[in-house]
Amino acid sequence: MADGIGAASATALPVLDEAGRAALFTQARTVNGFADVAVPDDKLLEAWELARWAPTSVNTQPLRILFVRKGEARERLIPHMFEPNKAKTADAPAVAVLAIDKRFHDQIPVVFPIRPEMAELFEANDELRSSTGIFSGALQAAYFIMALRAVGLAAGPMGGFDPVGIDHEYFPDGKWNSVLVVNIGLPGDNAWSDRLPRLSPAEVIRWV
Repeated sequence: MADGIGAASATALPVLDEAGRAALFTQARTVNGFADVAVPDDKLLEAWELARWAPTSVNTQPLRILFVRKGEARERLIPHMFEPNKAKTADAPAVAVLAIDKRFHDQIPVVFPIRPEMAELFEANDELRSSTGIFSGALQAAYFIMALRAVGLAAGPMGGFDPVGIDHEYFPDGKWNSVLVVNIGLPGDNAWSDRLPRLSPAEVIRWV
């Protein structure tokens, strides 16, 4: 800036240290086996308290979470998981079924009060409502996985399940659609597979 006239001031933001970056990104991996250690409900809520602050389109926040406890509720889930996810899901200390609320736009007046009429736009446009729910729900699912890592938990996200079966089992009113099942806990013995390759920046990034 030549003279600083009209320049906007910049606020320095906190920088995550290497340990934090490792816990969230570079050293974190999908866990396939968990230690036999219970996960308290308040720890799961702590993770969601972090995840809920991250951005979504029009602040829609369409993701919903069903935590499935061990016992009868978990036994109802297992038949809808594909192999080899059945055993992993049965043994996991905690399991979350992530779903999209198809009526997320009913909350627009609360979560986006500057434009409450957006609720009517979503109501009238099935394609927009569906695409927004899928996009923002996927964002929130990723935030939730990162939040679990941030509070010291490991995650085993899985897409290998019958969503129609799960929806019929847990969401019979048809308002929620399951999109991801996440096993949660502390890593056990032989918890991780080998790290798979990641694309290089040269293969992903362009500059103009």
